[in-house]
Amino acid sequence: MTVKFLSALALCMAVASGAAAQMAMGDDMGDMGQKAHKDKMMHGGMHGPIGVMGRHTLPKGKFMLTYRAGHMEMSGLRSGTTDYAPDVAATTLANRFAPPANLRVIPLSMEGDMQMVGGMYGLSDKVTLMAMVPYVKKSMTALTYSGMAGATRLGTNTMRSEGLGDIKVGALVGLHKKKRQRLTLGLGLSLPTGSITETGRMLMPNGARPVGRMAYSMQLGSGTYDLMPRLTWSDGKGRWNWGAQASGVIRLGSNDEGYSLGDKASVTAWTSYRAAKWVSYSARVEAETEGRIDGRDPLIGGAMPGTDPLNYGGETVSIYGGADFTVQRGALKGHKIGLEIGVPVYQRLNGPRLKRDWSLQVAWRKGF
Repeated sequence: MTVKFLSALALCMAVASGAAAQMAMGDDMGDMGQKAHKDKMMHGGMHGPIGVMGRHTLPKGKFMLTYRAGHMEMSGLRSGTTDYAPDVAATTLANRFAPPANLRVIPLSMEGDMQMVGGMYGLSDKVTLMAMVPYVKKSMTALTYSGMAGATRLGTNTMRSEGLGDIKVGALVGLHKKKRQRLTLGLGLSLPTGSITETGRMLMPNGARPVGRMAYSMQLGSGTYDLMPRLTWSDGKGRWNWGAQASGVIRLGSNDEGYSLGDKASVTAWTSYRAAKWVSYSARVEAETEGRIDGRDPLIGGAMPGTDPLNYGGETVSIYGGADFTVQRGALKGHKIGLEIGVPVYQRLNGPRLKRDWSLQVAWRKGF
């Protein structure tokens, strides 16, 4: 358990304790603009985890502004369900694009940060339009081994990328609504606005430090138009809510560099509990699968796992816990602040590639 993970837990506790003095019950985006007596009857019935997006539509003419910040950390090399220490990886794992025969640049850790501004608008009571603009930062530290073989360590090197990610637009369509039960269809499109030509200075086994195009995981976007469907069901009773969502990412063709990232599919189920008028807590589990990269960028090379398109994707199961607050008084009255932290409990990876350690997401929302 890393120092940053413990810091994230401390942040969650600090937000919860600091918010308690001035929070009040708030409805999720699906309840905005409803009549006050309905809100009261439903007991804030649309509360749920902030990590599940597109759960509900907005009433006609209503608008919601959102800001999200997320952080994820990865470390340790895995192929399938087998972990590899750096020295073992550098001396036993084959480099598919030999020479050299084995991998000689071994990733140790990776961090990813995303900040995203979004907006939602109720075109009608059944159709909500939405758009999200992300800003992405990534860093990866790798250990380079000297020469063509052996376990002599040459040194470490950190590569970074930063910039605009892929902008997403779409719509939510309410298919069914009865009391607190909802069935919502989401249709999204990811636009190829994120760079896929990011470069960095790399430490090579011969000691040189040339500038080259970084691995696929260090790029800022997919380079393709991606279809993003989702189907969400939710219900509740009293202080409890529950629901499930199935979602996917379908790559529409190859990008300008000759490849497409793997398609994704995920399912998640959650429950949330309104402990008081100002706060609800949530727990959920998520299973996701991602395919390998199809094709290859000829400018991405080197004896490291991230340069091989086959070393991407796999299956992961993660658990999440979160809390959502609504400010009751003062200048921030009506503002909603939520957070969610997650850890994987199962990872079967197309590798070798880095394992996911943990993730944290914080969200602010305000309806108008």
